[in-house]
Amino acid sequence: MKNPTLTQLQNRKSIRHFTGDAVSEEDLETIFKTAQRAPTSINGQQISLVYTRDKAKLQTIAKLCGGQEHIAEADVFVGIVIDFNRTSAIVESVGRNHIIEQSAEGIMVGAIDAGIMLSQLQTAAGALGYGTTAIGAVRKESESFIKLFNLPAKTFLALGCIMGVPTEKAKNAPLKPRVALETFVMQERYESEKVRQGALAYEETLKAFREQTGSGSMPTYEEITASYYADIYYRKTAQSLVSQGFAFKDE
Repeated sequence: MKNPTLTQLQNRKSIRHFTGDAVSEEDLETIFKTAQRAPTSINGQQISLVYTRDKAKLQTIAKLCGGQEHIAEADVFVGIVIDFNRTSAIVESVGRNHIIEQSAEGIMVGAIDAGIMLSQLQTAAGALGYGTTAIGAVRKESESFIKLFNLPAKTFLALGCIMGVPTEKAKNAPLKPRVALETFVMQERYESEKVRQGALAYEETLKAFREQTGSGSMPTYEEITASYYADIYYRKTAQSLVSQGFAFKDE
């Protein structure tokens, strides 16, 4: 008998095409309650969610994220916020200064917890039949999102997630392959050359997938990775973090 949880996780895909039908209020509350059970460092619960389903605001968000129309077509946008405003309330209540956001460790904690929250959110939505896609482009115009969502000091919008009812075509789209498992999982020690060769082999794997699925016009692994990682594609992230009271340092 197949395990439904494993089946769902092994068939996860980004959904960018929606029917226009609404996520029910009951389901949305269930998704948020489930997301809230995600683990956080020291149980600090330094993540908050800010969401909207206002169509005008979704259009604005789509434009801020570089014209990603699937954001405007989704029913719900959820912002995943690193929230040291929450933890500062309890630290200050015992007469101490809250400074973790002014450290590399604090930024790592917030970013990791935000990623875990995204996974929990997407898994909960998927279990109810909804489609999701992560939106990292919220960091392209961080200052605009700070104003849009009224974010105070010690908070930062790490990423977003769109949600909606997927079209049949999107739901049945083939799964994009991954790098070979043996170049992803290593026992006892990291094997650099194996990883690097696996990346080069994946270029051919993805090319073959593109040809088989009629998506040959889409970028290859080489093209998409080089277009982003040979550059600093969002150049105001550090500035926005500093303006929100964060700092990347060790003391």
